[in-house]
Amino acid sequence: MTNLIVDLFAGPGGWGHALHVLGVRDVGLEWDEWACKTRAAAGQTTIRTDVALYPARPFVGRTRGLIASPPCQAWSMAGKRLGLIDQPLVHQAVADLAAGQDTREQLLAACRDPRSLLAAEPMRYLHALHQSGQPEWVLMEEVPDVAPLWKQYAAVLRGWGFSTWTGILNAADYGVPQTRRRAILIASRTRTAAPPEPTHTRFGEPDTFFGPGRRTWVSMAEALGWGRTDGPVPTVCAGGGPGGGPEPFPSGSRKTLSDARDRGAWQEPPISPQIPAAGSRCGCAEKSPRCGRGQDWVLRSNSQANASVRPLTEPAATLFFGNRANECVWTTTGPAQAAPPSIRITAEEAGILQSFPPAYPWQGTKGQRFSQIGNAVPPLLAAHLIAPHVERVLSRDDFVLAA
Repeated sequence: MTNLIVDLFAGPGGWGHALHVLGVRDVGLEWDEWACKTRAAAGQTTIRTDVALYPARPFVGRTRGLIASPPCQAWSMAGKRLGLIDQPLVHQAVADLAAGQDTREQLLAACRDPRSLLAAEPMRYLHALHQSGQPEWVLMEEVPDVAPLWKQYAAVLRGWGFSTWTGILNAADYGVPQTRRRAILIASRTRTAAPPEPTHTRFGEPDTFFGPGRRTWVSMAEALGWGRTDGPVPTVCAGGGPGGGPEPFPSGSRKTLSDARDRGAWQEPPISPQIPAAGSRCGCAEKSPRCGRGQDWVLRSNSQANASVRPLTEPAATLFFGNRANECVWTTTGPAQAAPPSIRITAEEAGILQSFPPAYPWQGTKGQRFSQIGNAVPPLLAAHLIAPHVERVLSRDDFVLAA
């Protein structure tokens, strides 16, 4: 096989699904068993392996594009962030690997979190591929705190003849129903590296003589299809298990919202004819998202005091799960005596808010599915990043988020 697109730390297929939509395929390297099974169920080619141990040699002379999203747990706000303490060691590893020196074993012994050094692994592959004038382009993604490391990569790649760009992008600016901010590295040997033009903005823009304006950020309600009369009713998943816990319904069944209403456990989200159409601003006097029948359904990211809380009429905050898979809940801001019980977000809903299709074949237990979703690259953001490098045009209709 030639003209490969190699996807390091491929996860459950965020980049891979984007490539599929664009009519291209990747070869993913991934260690997690259930992420590999999800990719397999989605028809994506995967090598189950430790990226830090797999040799770069099989890809030399055969690779067009290199994609990398190293694990973020060492750097993320959701973890202990020991990657920030280890950052000088990671920078040293990148510098050494770029010079053809492998000092990973010594540096790893000094790391507070062994996952920190995984952010240096793409340079090992890049150095090996550079000897044959490849790859043609590079795309890398991580949490914002990794931005300084991407600048180091960019400096090395510019010395090898690449045009580069690094910066922070907000997934909501590209139609993802989530304000997920990520550090991005773009590099190319054949074109000027630049971020894709945003397609959405917080308040939207009117069309002009020069072309269509940017759309309003996609809300959770719009993405999930809530408030539609022509689509299926969202569901509440019952049953416990890892990352699950008690549900409002007996285990082993899946209930629609209509059944939930009959049991008194769920009240319909306030998306009704009184509510502005998804993507438009509220028409009430105080110009706020508070509308409907006196209760405002919101998504609360976890049980911490500083948890992000977003109304359905806005995009979600950054979704992360890990040990908090059972704490991301739909709840209300109305009077406590009238409020129904909180309902945990389902894996399907979380996947849609990451811009995966509703029927994406997540594999594993509930907790394993949530972990995959929280760690994935939003496919819609990935597609915008990839499209120029594979000579594809991404249309507004290529991704359909609503169920």
